[in-house]
Amino acid sequence: MPIESGSCASARQAKQKRKSHSLSIRRTNSSEQERAGLHRDMLEGQDSKLPSSVRNTLLELFGQIEREFENLYIENLELRREIDTLNERLAAEGQTIDGAELSKGQLKTKASHSTSQLSQKLKTTYKASTSKIVSSFKTTTSRAICQLVKEYVGHRDGIWDVSVAKTQPVVLGTASADHTALLWSIETGKCLTKYVGHVGSVNSIKFHPTEQVALTASGDQTAHIWRYIVQLPAPQPTADCNQMSGEDEVEFSDKDEPDGDGDGSSDCPTVRAPLTSLKSHQGVVIAADWLVGGKQAVTASWDRTANLYDVETSELVHSLTGHDQELTHCCTHPTQRLVVTSSRDTTFRLWDFRDPSIHSVNVFQGHTDTVTSAVFTVGDNVVSGSDDRTVKVWDLKNMRSPIATIRTDSAVNRINVCVGQRIIALPHDNRQVRLFDMSGVRLARLPRSNRQGHRRMVCCSAWSEDHPICNLFTCGFDRQAIGWNINIPALLQEK
Repeated sequence: MPIESGSCASARQAKQKRKSHSLSIRRTNSSEQERAGLHRDMLEGQDSKLPSSVRNTLLELFGQIEREFENLYIENLELRREIDTLNERLAAEGQTIDGAELSKGQLKTKASHSTSQLSQKLKTTYKASTSKIVSSFKTTTSRAICQLVKEYVGHRDGIWDVSVAKTQPVVLGTASADHTALLWSIETGKCLTKYVGHVGSVNSIKFHPTEQVALTASGDQTAHIWRYIVQLPAPQPTADCNQMSGEDEVEFSDKDEPDGDGDGSSDCPTVRAPLTSLKSHQGVVIAADWLVGGKQAVTASWDRTANLYDVETSELVHSLTGHDQELTHCCTHPTQRLVVTSSRDTTFRLWDFRDPSIHSVNVFQGHTDTVTSAVFTVGDNVVSGSDDRTVKVWDLKNMRSPIATIRTDSAVNRINVCVGQRIIALPHDNRQVRLFDMSGVRLARLPRSNRQGHRRMVCCSAWSEDHPICNLFTCGFDRQAIGWNINIPALLQEK
C-alpha cells in the first residue's frame, strides 16, 4: 500500500475538520438521539485509543454541555422578546426608554402608576442582560481611581493575612506560610521586624488597639502575643507604578513571581519569642483577633472551636463550640464585646459577651459552601463571603435573609470593609480584587496587568482609612503584599 504524503494527510485532516464542523452545525436542529448518533459517528471516524466506555462517557458529557448552551441560548431569546414586548407597550402608552438612560438607572416617570411599574420591570431586565458589558467598561475608568503605590516583597511563601497597626508608628503586618510574620514601612516598603516564634504557617496577624503588640495565629496549634519596637526609615520618592502596558488580562508563569529575598527581609531585626502563648487548641489556629479594649483575645481553629482568652493570664475564659466543621475566620466588633466566627459548615455564628454572666449565640445560614470570612461594619451589619461565589450583607436584628447579595465569578477570600465609607473589598481566587458598596453595587476592580496586581490567588484585604498614601492593602499567594491608593470621593462620584 502506498504511503500517504504529507500534503495529502493535511488535506484529509482539513476535510475531516470541515466535516466535523458541518455536523456540529446540523446538530443544533436535531433531536437528542440524532445528536448522540452524530457524536458517535464523529468519534468512530477518527483514530482513537480510548476505551469504548471512556468514549461513551465523553459523548454523554459533550451532550450535556451542548444542552446547557442551548438552554442559555433559548433563555436569551426569550429575554430579548420580553424586552421588545415591553418596549412596544411603553411606546403605545407614550413613554420611550433608551439604552443610555437604562444603563444609568434613570427612567422617565411621566406616565401612570401602571406604566411606572412596567418601566421598573424593563429596567431590571435590561440591567440583568447588560451587566457584564457595563462592568467591562467600568474597569477601564477605574484605573485612574485605583492606583498601585507600593509592593512589599520579602516572604518566601504565600501570604495569608495582612493588617495595619492602629497605633503610631503605623506599620503594615503580613502573615505567611513561610512560618514568619513581617512588619513593613508603608511608605518605603522596607521590612522593619521579623517574627520567627512559630514553627508552622502563620495564618493571621492583628495589632493591639493601643500598644505595640501583635497577635498571630499559626498552624502549630498556638496563637502568640509578641511585642515589637520599630523605627520608621526616612520616606523615599515613590516610583510611578501607574504606567500600564499590554492588555489588562496577561497570564503569568512561575518565573514572573517576585524573588523571596527581594527586599532583604533577612537583615531586619528579629523577634524570636512571644510574650504569651495561647495553647488550648487541638488543631490549626486559622485566625485570631483582639476584643475591644485589648484585654481579651479570641482564636478560631480547625478543631471546630473558638476560644476566648484572658491576655494577661493566658487562661481560657470560654470555649465556643457549635460549628460542625473547621473554622475559617473570626472577627471582633470594634466597639462592643461581640465575636463572629465563620466555618466550612456554610454558617457563621455571632457570639455576644456583653453580659459577663451569660453569652448568647446566633447562627446565620445563607451560604451553600464554606464561609471564608465574616466581618463587622458600622451599626448592626455583618458582611460574609463564601466559596459559593457570593458576598452577603446581614442585619444582626434579622437573621432570616440578607439585606444585599453580591454575586461574583470566583470564590471570595478574607474580605474587609472600609467602615467610614462603607466600601467592601473582595479578594478572589482568580487574582481579582473588586470593590462594592453595602447595597451590592460594584464600584471598581483593582488593576491587574503585566505590571500591576497579584499573580496568584488574593488571600486577604485590609483598609487603612487614615493613611495619606495607601488606604487599601492586599496580599496573595504570589508572596507579596500590595498597597493601593483608592480615590474614594472619585469612586463614589463615578457610582
